Amino acid sequence: MPDLDPVHASAAALARAIQSRSLSPVDAVDALLGRITQLEPKLQAFTEIFSADARLAAEGADRAIRSGHAVGPLHGVPVVLKDLIDLEGRITMGGSAAHRTRRAERTATVARRLIAQGMIVLGKTHTVEFAYGGWGTNQHLGTPWNPWDAEVPRTPGGSSSGTGVAVAARMAPWGIGTDTGGSVRLPSAFCGLTGLKVTVGRVSTWGIVPLSTTLDSPGPLARTVEDAALLYEAISGPDPLDPTTRGVQPEAPWSTLNRGVRGLRLGRMPAIEREGVAADMLAAYDDALDRLARAGAEIVDVALPFRFSDCVAMSAITNAEAYFVNGPLAEDPSSQLGDAVRARILAGAKVSAQAYLGTFHRRAAMKQAYAEAMAGIDALLTPTTESAAVPLAAVDEAHLPSRFTRFGNLLDLCALALPDGFTADGLPLSLQIVCRGYDEATALRIGQAYQQATDWHLRQPPVEE
Repeated sequence: MPDLDPVHASAAALARAIQSRSLSPVDAVDALLGRITQLEPKLQAFTEIFSADARLAAEGADRAIRSGHAVGPLHGVPVVLKDLIDLEGRITMGGSAAHRTRRAERTATVARRLIAQGMIVLGKTHTVEFAYGGWGTNQHLGTPWNPWDAEVPRTPGGSSSGTGVAVAARMAPWGIGTDTGGSVRLPSAFCGLTGLKVTVGRVSTWGIVPLSTTLDSPGPLARTVEDAALLYEAISGPDPLDPTTRGVQPEAPWSTLNRGVRGLRLGRMPAIEREGVAADMLAAYDDALDRLARAGAEIVDVALPFRFSDCVAMSAITNAEAYFVNGPLAEDPSSQLGDAVRARILAGAKVSAQAYLGTFHRRAAMKQAYAEAMAGIDALLTPTTESAAVPLAAVDEAHLPSRFTRFGNLLDLCALALPDGFTADGLPLSLQIVCRGYDEATALRIGQAYQQATDWHLRQPPVEE
């Protein structure tokens, strides 16, 4: 076995080692499958593990690379996919026991792009049912165990719960989630990861089980900003099968990734938004702003034209579109749906056409007002969540943890979540960097500067068995 440990190495380090032939994709896959075998009985991150196919793909990648036929810099690097993403011939339940036998007839564009670059899919990961929840819970298929507490089951964050747990627990170097109201950022926050919520249109949603066709956006969950940028680049770009991606110009995040934050103006959230946020989360947030200021950024106060809670309340879009997709299933009392998810879907039946279309008008006005408030400011910084992960026994399904995340989806912004500290009990805390739509490069640039000045993202969870 080479000096590089495939289990704990970053995806970028794995890619470099594989391309230099100092690490075989076979060794990388075997090490990660061994880790999965060790931890999965407790953590329950996966809906399906593709052990045989992953090993076969690794052998093929190894031969191709050794013969000089690598298809790209990520050839042979393992990845996991959220169980909303279709792989032809594989089961996609979308987190629902009602769809245990739903076999995909296509491969999603996101997955096809990863496979075309030689990446190896280790398996599919759990999600909140139909991606409709932020805590990460799943009543019928089970809730993944947050690896940062070995004794108490805590919220892994949702809806991309399994991807968050798998990447945090070193069962995979990175993975794909989706984000409609925070579903990449919330598991990143609760599991100590770096997660990028992309602007709608950056990454194709074709072949992904929808929640809200207006707001859904796939994105990477990783352990470093560098890895998030790599995976973002791998999956982004126009797709003729997804009209939202047409006309969206490609972005080159690498040209500015290591430019630092000197000269950038970063917004501090209004003081009133500190209400209800845990003291340790606020302390980590204040320290993060201070570190970025010392790195050369100008921290400025921002007067926002709305409260973040106003965006949480504007749920007519998600409710109506979720009901359009899954209303008949939710209306059937014999269907096996989680109680909280059924209630959320059925709420969409009460959204009138007037309320639905009116929300789009209010949304447009809010987008304009926000743009004016942020004129001349490169990013708004907030905590990602109000607190660290809470015990599952304390979860209130009526109160979702998306207070700071949903406005990014509503206003067509992009955002990066990354660890900025830990509680006294060793639970991750998280910073959110929110940038204008289609400005993912700036969010990644700020995050990279922060991770170059801190080591929070290098810490590892205690769960080993």
